[in-house]
Amino acid sequence: MTTLEGAAGDTPAAPRRFDRARRPPLRRVADVLRSGETHAWRWGARIAVLLPVAGLLFAVTVLALKAYPAIKVNGSPFFTGSGFKIGSTYAVTVHTAGVAHPKGSFYGAWPLIAGTLQTSAIAVVVALPVSVGCAFALTERLPAIVSRPLGFAIELLAGVPSVVLGLWGVLTFGPWLAKTLYPLLANNLPDVPVLDFFKGTVGHGEGLLTGGLVLSLMIVPIITATTADLFRQVPTLPKEGGEALGMTDFEVAQRVTLRWVRSGIIGATALGLGRALGETMAVVLTVGAIFKVAPNVYSPMSTIAAAIATQLDSALTDGTGFAVASYAELALVLAVISVLVNLAARWVVRRTSHLGGPVGRAA
Repeated sequence: MTTLEGAAGDTPAAPRRFDRARRPPLRRVADVLRSGETHAWRWGARIAVLLPVAGLLFAVTVLALKAYPAIKVNGSPFFTGSGFKIGSTYAVTVHTAGVAHPKGSFYGAWPLIAGTLQTSAIAVVVALPVSVGCAFALTERLPAIVSRPLGFAIELLAGVPSVVLGLWGVLTFGPWLAKTLYPLLANNLPDVPVLDFFKGTVGHGEGLLTGGLVLSLMIVPIITATTADLFRQVPTLPKEGGEALGMTDFEVAQRVTLRWVRSGIIGATALGLGRALGETMAVVLTVGAIFKVAPNVYSPMSTIAAAIATQLDSALTDGTGFAVASYAELALVLAVISVLVNLAARWVVRRTSHLGGPVGRAA
């Protein structure tokens, strides 16, 4: 007697298993990789996180080792003195604290440190309100048919090479400012102690203010793009609620939109400031190459990055290597300044992110 399952009394045949050994080689490799993909993904993510930190530590460590002889000899006068002097490379080499250096060598970085901070401060003071205004107009006021091409044009500005902006600054923008805007500022500002820095000879457009303005143009796209993305993330309901309570457009922007994204704006400003601190070619072409603190806002001066770019070749003429070590110490100072600025920005972001609601206490 037979059944649907087969002949009576017969044991059903076991299902035939697929022999893994007969699988194609690529299929076997894919199975092995798939079985450990979670583990590999976790370790890959950890390595990706550690790589930037390792790169930063490696760069700072190399600079510190290279600059150590100069740190031993220069001491604290390096941060308070003025003038970079290689010394006499033809005289007998002298030794200080076991470090060989030319006779008469002296390195004081205060003018370069001050110039770096001054140009970056001017860039941020000018670029921040312009960037926030551009971002607000692109996201809140202009129609999409206008805001999209304008936003694309602003983002394209970030891709312009710094040497191009530097040439434009020294050949066109700087001379135009020296003929039009600078005389108005120097001759018409009131005689008060704070504004004395804007008095004096305006020169030919190569100096502190020109460099700061060119830097501001370079960091505007960074702050604008980040701030515009933040404005798009603000919910519509709180803004409509403010309008329903009788707030004007300015009050809604001030008490709702800006307070909602204030931490992000601080972070975007820190990104722009980091770009301004380390910019080289545009600053080299627009600020001059004078190693002294600018007596007024129009005077030529220099920054840390510009000094390293323009003077490293001459430092290589020092056979003892002390000049190169001093410039390595200068680069280490710039790295420390950049790290401290970013840490300060993160601290401010943490402080502001734990404050009250976006509409403030009075709401």
